[in-house]
Amino acid sequence: MSHVEPLVLLPGLLCDETVWLHQRAVFGPERETHVAAYGLSDSLGAMAERVLATAPPTFALAGHSMGGRVAVEVVASAPERVSRLALLDTGYAALADGEAGERERAGRQRLLDIARQEGMLAMGRVWAQGMVHPARLDDAAFMEQIHSMIARASVAQFEAQIRALLARPDCSRVLATLRVPALVLCGHDDRWAPLAQHEHMARLIPGSQLVDVADCGHMSTMERPETVTEVLAAWLAA
Repeated sequence: MSHVEPLVLLPGLLCDETVWLHQRAVFGPERETHVAAYGLSDSLGAMAERVLATAPPTFALAGHSMGGRVAVEVVASAPERVSRLALLDTGYAALADGEAGERERAGRQRLLDIARQEGMLAMGRVWAQGMVHPARLDDAAFMEQIHSMIARASVAQFEAQIRALLARPDCSRVLATLRVPALVLCGHDDRWAPLAQHEHMARLIPGSQLVDVADCGHMSTMERPETVTEVLAAWLAA
């Protein structure tokens, strides 16, 4: 039997293995799968170091949202260890200059203030509103999965991860140097990391495949699990 490469899955801001449940259920029986945890790392580089410290010698790598940015840092520091790369609902640019950057900083600070004053669950209920396709907001069981995941994280983790995101580097150059099978996937209605951003990323990465998932917001792995898993299966077989 030929060797099946391990799969390392990187969750986004305040997320855990919950976002990868369907993918692990499908891929787990046939290959080793790992979901990374970042602890209190407060830079994307430090998160990448944690991933590399516990990952197999070589592996396929998929990152969602902030996890996509961490994935690019992993490839930048250890390109020989990553056999293929999937970037889902993520971005490549540094914090914008001027007013746009200040708006993002203020928006993240507002959420942090809610978390400090009212707790992580209260913050998660506000934050999750913009994270999923509007049609999912009335699905109580689905939203509860997201809310309870966020409530499991601590305010200290939230602070550390916000610091990491506000200090994020521009990774256009790294994307242009990639020479592995690369997938760029985005929920069509992702308001946080829009499709146009992913189209640009796909143009930067030589030979990459772009997938636009219909009727889907930012939380693509949970909102459209079957579709995302099918696309990832094709990427793993490429």
